[in-house]
Amino acid sequence: MDKTKKRRIQILAASVFWLGVWQAAAVAIGQEVFLVSPVQAIGTLVELLPQAEFWQRIGFSAGRILLGFGLGALSSAVLAVAAEKWEWVDALLAPVMQLVKATPVASFIILALVWVSGSSLSVLISFLMVLPVLYSAVRTGIGSADRQLLEMAQVFRLPLGRRLRAVWLPAVLPAFRQGCSVALGICWKSGVAAEVIGLPDGSIGDALYRAKITLSTGELFAWTFVIILLSAVFEKLFLALLDKAVAAVLGEEGAEK
Repeated sequence: MDKTKKRRIQILAASVFWLGVWQAAAVAIGQEVFLVSPVQAIGTLVELLPQAEFWQRIGFSAGRILLGFGLGALSSAVLAVAAEKWEWVDALLAPVMQLVKATPVASFIILALVWVSGSSLSVLISFLMVLPVLYSAVRTGIGSADRQLLEMAQVFRLPLGRRLRAVWLPAVLPAFRQGCSVALGICWKSGVAAEVIGLPDGSIGDALYRAKITLSTGELFAWTFVIILLSAVFEKLFLALLDKAVAAVLGEEGAEK
């Protein structure tokens, strides 16, 4: 049995185990208000699936959270390159990045409500949470570039496009890919948290809050499962697209998995 197949079996077995623990806990408590069983949570999700409002909420939240991610990814790459090129930019950005990493998400959300509307809050918070993660990833990638190759490129006066393809992109893209894997998870968690506090109409966060105040525990678990699933699906999809883009840019047979 190869390692991949063995790993999948282990993950499946672990999932079944924890679902069993969840089921046993729900039976032991015997109060749906406090804890529903996995079967009840899935049943609630199945009831939500045919509803147009369910898909509208997903579209609303996904669009804003992914917009924040995209803006954060673009900004982090530009700022990381600028910080590497100019020392004063590095010094200027260092305390800002540290501040963003150290400040609790809830504090940012409450402060941001003073400046932006609830419907735009998830865009801003997702952007802020992604920025330092990908900024550090790009800086790490730039720092790992082969200095001998850079010197050779300078000696042979290679054009910028060829330097990017031969030296910079192979160094930066693996670190950037790993950073994106981490940032996408943070992006979804912080974006939905912003919606729970900002309560924009038609969002997933708004649905979570309504489920909480009406004691609809089954719906609360169902929406939580949806958030986890969306985060995982978008991560896999984005990384697959990034791998294809990397393969096309670098002219390789395939990209890193």
